[in-house]
Amino acid sequence: MTDFAARRTMMVDTQVRPNDVTKFPVIEAMLNVPREDFVPASRRSVAYTGDNLDIGHGRVLLEPRTLGKMVDALDIQPNELVLDLACGLGYSAAVIARMAEAVVAIEEDAELAAEAERRLSEAGIYNVAVLRAPLTVGAPKQGPYDVILIEGAVEEVPASITDQLRDGGRIGAVFREGALGIARIGHYLSGHVNWRYAFNANAPMLAGFARGRGFSL
Repeated sequence: MTDFAARRTMMVDTQVRPNDVTKFPVIEAMLNVPREDFVPASRRSVAYTGDNLDIGHGRVLLEPRTLGKMVDALDIQPNELVLDLACGLGYSAAVIARMAEAVVAIEEDAELAAEAERRLSEAGIYNVAVLRAPLTVGAPKQGPYDVILIEGAVEEVPASITDQLRDGGRIGAVFREGALGIARIGHYLSGHVNWRYAFNANAPMLAGFARGRGFSL
C-alpha cells in the first residue's frame, strides 16, 4: 500500500522547501492537501514526481516547485479572494483555499470542471466555487480579485483578465519566451500591471493566451 503521506512530506522537503518556499501557510497547505486525490486514478502513483503531470484535456498539474514558488510569491492572505484560472481537477484551488478566504476556480472543459467540483467536495473544501467558462473570460461578476493565478504558460495576459483585479492586487503567470519559461508576478495599480521576474519555470501553453500575430505578406 502506497504511503502517500510520506510522499507528500518528501515532496515538500525535497522539491518545495529547498526552492526558497518559506511561508508557513504555503508549506502547511502543501503538506496537508492530498495531491493524489486530484489526478486521474491511473496517475496516482506518480502524483508526487517533480514534473508537470498530464491530467488530460490539455491540462497539467504544475510541478510542486512551480506551484509552491508562485503561491509563495503571491503572498495570499486569509481575507483575500483568489481567481484560479485553468484549475484542472482542483488541486491548486484546494491548496489556495487553505490560505485564502475564498477561491473562484475556472475551467473551460466541462468534464474537468465537474470532476474538480466533485473532488473538492469529497475533500471537504467548501470555500471554492468551480465555474465553467473560457479561460480568457474568467469570472468578472464574482470579482474583483485580490489575487489571480494562471495555471499554465502564456505569451500575454489579456486586459479582460487583469481588469478583474482589485487595485493593488497581484497576478502570477508563467510567460513563454521561445523555448524558455519565466514566472512573473504582476502588481495591478491604476489599470496597469507592472510585471516582475520571479523565477524560471516551465508549463504548457494555454489556448487563448498566445500573443496576437501581426499581419505580414
